[in-house]
Amino acid sequence: MELGIAGRRALVCASSKGLGKGCALALAAEGVHVTMNGRTAGTLEAAAAEARALASGEVRTVCCDITTEAGRAEALSVAGEIDILVNNAGGPPPGDFREWGREEWLAALNANMLTPIELIRASVDGMCARGFGRIVNITSSSVKSPIPTLGLSNGARAGLTGFVAGVARQVANRGVTINGILPGPFDTDRLRQGIRYIAEQAGRDFDTEFEERKKTNPAGRYGSPEEFGALCAFLCSAHAGYINGQNIVIDGGNYPGTL
Repeated sequence: MELGIAGRRALVCASSKGLGKGCALALAAEGVHVTMNGRTAGTLEAAAAEARALASGEVRTVCCDITTEAGRAEALSVAGEIDILVNNAGGPPPGDFREWGREEWLAALNANMLTPIELIRASVDGMCARGFGRIVNITSSSVKSPIPTLGLSNGARAGLTGFVAGVARQVANRGVTINGILPGPFDTDRLRQGIRYIAEQAGRDFDTEFEERKKTNPAGRYGSPEEFGALCAFLCSAHAGYINGQNIVIDGGNYPGTL
């Protein structure tokens, strides 16, 4: 399917690896001018090289911490007038909520709620003025089905989701959509970090835990960043203008609810 977004400009946050990288590669393959972001220069440039191999558009990089005010300003400056914003940031660590104090909560809220809101605030009016915009927030399936060991993530991402639910309805008539993608178990560093924590708490071997958890998914496997990127690219496409304010779970059928 031709997605109709060749020549558009996108900022994809935290896209040097994992799900963000999957999104950046998928958009680059559609001819979108992509600005990729990450905190480690070598990893970021390697990912950008992969994107350039697929791209007919331009691929820019900005090595910065997107969760800081200076980082956001730099990323937006490099990206220019964007038509597509993919919000993403590394999730907070797993643990027991009894161990977390105010600083841990503020860090989680800053990265996974306030940073996306700030980037939306900085870009949405320009999108409205130009009559086209796609904002995709990478959150987590924990928004619908909280994960006990990821309380910091559960709270921060649910807060972002509640905020976006109102804003999305305010801009839909200007050609701008805002949606969330809620990933379940994808084979990323983040997943491995969580499984390692669970295995250590239970006194189990990581490899055994990793394989056993894979088998519990109805699909019998973990998802790939490429699959995630394909969904993101469609939500950013010219064909997705009537999908707005939604939170789409992509998890191999792991979420057990009807709705």
